[in-house]
Amino acid sequence: MKTIKSVGVVGAGTMGAAIAQKFAQENFIVILADREGEFVKRGINNITKMLNEGIQRKVFNEEQVDTYLSNIRGTHNLDDLKQCDLIVEAIFEDFNAKTELFRSLDKIVRPDTILATNTSSFSVTELAEHVSHPERFVGLHYFYHAAKNRLVEIIPGEKTSAKVVDAVKTFSMLSGKDAVICRDSYGFVVNRFFVPWLNESVRLLDEHVANIATIDDVCMKVFGIGMGPFALMNATGVPVAYHAEKTLERLGSLYSVSKKLAKQADARQQWELEGDINPDEKVREIIRDRMLGIVFYVCSQLLDEQVCSAADINRGAKIGLKWRKGPIDLMLQYKEDAVWAYIHQVAGLYQMPVPESIGEKYWKMEFVSLETKGKIAVLTMNRPEDLNALNEDVMKQLDEQFTIANNDPEIGTIFITGTGKAFVAGADIKFFIKNIKAHKISDIETFTGYGQCVFQKIDASDKKVVVVLNGLALGGGLELAMCADVILALSKAQMAFPETGIGIYPGLGGTQRCAKKIGKPLSKYLIHTGKMLSAKDALEIGLVDKIITTDEMAELFAGKIPVPAPGSMHLNNKWKTIEQFFTNNSIDKVLSHNFASDGMQSDDAEKIFKTLKRKAPIALNIADKLIDDAKGCDSELKYLDMIFSTSDALLGLSSIGKQVEYHGN
Repeated sequence: MKTIKSVGVVGAGTMGAAIAQKFAQENFIVILADREGEFVKRGINNITKMLNEGIQRKVFNEEQVDTYLSNIRGTHNLDDLKQCDLIVEAIFEDFNAKTELFRSLDKIVRPDTILATNTSSFSVTELAEHVSHPERFVGLHYFYHAAKNRLVEIIPGEKTSAKVVDAVKTFSMLSGKDAVICRDSYGFVVNRFFVPWLNESVRLLDEHVANIATIDDVCMKVFGIGMGPFALMNATGVPVAYHAEKTLERLGSLYSVSKKLAKQADARQQWELEGDINPDEKVREIIRDRMLGIVFYVCSQLLDEQVCSAADINRGAKIGLKWRKGPIDLMLQYKEDAVWAYIHQVAGLYQMPVPESIGEKYWKMEFVSLETKGKIAVLTMNRPEDLNALNEDVMKQLDEQFTIANNDPEIGTIFITGTGKAFVAGADIKFFIKNIKAHKISDIETFTGYGQCVFQKIDASDKKVVVVLNGLALGGGLELAMCADVILALSKAQMAFPETGIGIYPGLGGTQRCAKKIGKPLSKYLIHTGKMLSAKDALEIGLVDKIITTDEMAELFAGKIPVPAPGSMHLNNKWKTIEQFFTNNSIDKVLSHNFASDGMQSDDAEKIFKTLKRKAPIALNIADKLIDDAKGCDSELKYLDMIFSTSDALLGLSSIGKQVEYHGN
């Protein structure tokens, strides 16, 4: 597989500059090119401005920004792109301009250089016809603002090689993007349903169903978004919506551009958003039904045409568009009969055939993927839109996929890793809150008991199980990791047990496996304080066996290098002091401010005291007892009914990210 180290971006406008910025932030060498030096200078100035704003918001520090800027070089000479492993075209949406650019690049770059288009409108296959090696041509469609938005659509053309797809998949992960892979079809995934959704809102205005303020208000509530379709068009450009919809018109009358949208785009005016919001429920129902219907119809078409998976549709909406619920979530919420009704209404309105892919069997989403190669299996937690959080579906799929790998006599090593920013960011908090409010704590007990069975299966496997922490491992994610024989981590990985800070305690074996791996005192420190560890911290205390690079991760998954042996604890003075503190001080002593510092700086001891005072006391005491008693993972199940019945649990779980005061009840 080709390794991508240096990247060219052609087009220094808003999109191109943002793409280049993101690549530079992820430590790739970037050449930003445009046809005139003035455009390049403006693009780099915009990047500098964005990064400096990041310093003011304390997202970056000055040293980081200096490094990022040093990773970018500007040029107006395409010959300077010869050295690049990948070139991303990000110029304006004009087919002739793009093909002319690719013909020029084709004469300059190496035969193995990957050429990618950021088009949102044109066929990747048709663009690839204008280069001499179409097998190295691919679509990489980024989303606004590309330096912040994690979504990228990977679109292979008809002749794109599998090696190129694998290379850009790996590159997307390394460049901080969550990828969806789709067939080369007009609109790809997100624009295919999002742009008609925008267009339908204008049709409702055309038909005098409601004013802009009302349509935006209904859409914000139904789709769980912060801006309605008209506000979004104002933010991204009304002409952009018009041209994108114009490209889709070939797909049928449903996709015809609204007259008002065409007129507004031609005038280059923004929509007037002010106005009274109509509370009439009948009017609001019309808006809801049409807007849901258009999304449900188009997404069912996507599934009919096998453009992508149901999970990819959802992921595109939730990551790329920031919808709280994706289209598949909404279809599952409204259920099959209602979805049929919405789709039939739209099909009748626009004289379009009814799609076939309607029903729960078509809406199944894969959240845990399994790939095997020789003696190696790689399980990937693949729900990045929700930080790979564990819910009933994810746990069941983890069980099923691990069982397949575990039962395969050819497999000797099973890797478990994640996609996106997280390995696994704990259990799905919404599941807990929903069941507490519904007085169904037994459902939480059932889920946790099943989760323990799955984790025990992983722990007891005769295969070598290796976890690679690619990002955040919180709560249940860290508990999953500790079922492995070897825990490896990328340098950016972070891990913590946040449970006592949100009113509960680790229930998937964390109090037991952690103590077994690093000892009771340090386990108490991690679980009681909720301290976030860097990969380096985790290596120092023996929680992680080795820190690896992304290149090493790829080589491990390919079976090219051996799995490192489990590490051993060699605590430095800092960790020895913390270990001694929690050895000699009970939780009661700490909370009563009657502790002995035992060599720890008084300020550090005071910080531990203040941290523990902010935790939920019932959760803290249960976790402490579980660690001390060391009666096995299933001992954690005993107190679930008690802890999830407390007011503290509901308060903590409902207040993630906020500081709350617990009352011990």
